[in-house]
Amino acid sequence: MKQNIPFSPPFINREIIEEVVDALQSGWITSGPKMKALEKTVEDFSKIPKALCVNSATAGMELMLRWFGVQEGDEVIVPAYTYCSTANVVLHCGATPVMVDVRADDFTIDTRAIAKAVTNKTKVIMPVDIGGYPCDYTEIWDIIHEQKDKFQPRTPEQEKLGRIMLLADAAHSLGANYENSPAAQCTDVAVYSFHAVKNLTTAEGGAVALNLPKDDFDNEEIYKSLYIKILHGQTKDALAKTTGVNSWEYDVVEAGYKWNMPDVLAAIGLAGMRSYKPQLERRRDICEMYEDELGGFAWAELPICNTGSRESSYHLYMLRIKKCTLAQRNEIISLIFEQGVSVNVHYKPLPLLTVYKNLDYKIDDYPVTKSNWEREISLPVYPHLTDAQVHEIVAAVAKAVTQVLVKVLVKK
Repeated sequence: MKQNIPFSPPFINREIIEEVVDALQSGWITSGPKMKALEKTVEDFSKIPKALCVNSATAGMELMLRWFGVQEGDEVIVPAYTYCSTANVVLHCGATPVMVDVRADDFTIDTRAIAKAVTNKTKVIMPVDIGGYPCDYTEIWDIIHEQKDKFQPRTPEQEKLGRIMLLADAAHSLGANYENSPAAQCTDVAVYSFHAVKNLTTAEGGAVALNLPKDDFDNEEIYKSLYIKILHGQTKDALAKTTGVNSWEYDVVEAGYKWNMPDVLAAIGLAGMRSYKPQLERRRDICEMYEDELGGFAWAELPICNTGSRESSYHLYMLRIKKCTLAQRNEIISLIFEQGVSVNVHYKPLPLLTVYKNLDYKIDDYPVTKSNWEREISLPVYPHLTDAQVHEIVAAVAKAVTQVLVKVLVKK
């Protein structure tokens, strides 16, 4: 059935199209000046020392784990409620994802569970700003400092940092704020996603936001080393090879990866960033409309988007239905779709995925994650969603929930 209201179409305006055409007509479509310009824009927006554009947030997270020397025998703490990439990259490095539960109120990682999970094998904590809402970074930093004595470095980078690294899966949270500052400033490293459904898109892509302690690390030099890593370990990119006589000369200093972002995609993000602030404002307006209209229903458990000290990037509106079973949630979703409204579910928890089931992770060990997921329905949020469509979405959700709840009452 064709849906009248899609869930998350990409934001593509005339300026974005013209920027992409400019890239195509420039004769330069792989990593080059537009990619570098996007990096600078992300740096300025997030107020961090350096940003490195990559071909996905997944690549960015794995890149930083490998840079830090995470390997077999190490542990990385992740929430059980997240997309698979958060934990997959840990497996890629040969390390163990240590899953912990999330908070019942806001879906973010439970800091009390983090404190219990830290061991002398823990090298990284990877919290997730799920839906764009920042984790409680103050509490996470308190744990890192309180348990510093447990940290056992195995690489020069780990020795220099001297503690667990805070590497945020910030795939959703470009534009999120923590204590009136960009949330990325609260981390050692944050990794953004620019996937097609994200607030800012480059079709596929992401960026590593470097914010390592300036007293111990030179973020500029780290950026240079990482740029080599994402180009097969090659000392020159394609653009640098065009600068003069014999500029083709290069070396490969390590067995790196092919994780760079091409200019033709960076162009989408570069133009998108020019209107990103008003896009965020519209997203905020939509979420506030949902809050106003859904707040009157006794069955609606609304997501936290803004507490004053922590503000989301309004990527997702993660509604929960109170006292709802998994089967009832799925029936509600079917009834919403029948009304021409597309909704989604974020996310199927890691312990329910076959790859992690086979590694003996069990969903019953994460009761809050299980409860949140079984009752969650993500509603559409995007800049070109109209007020009239928001009203239509709320009406469709309310009608579907009422139908299912009445059916339950009749059965009783």
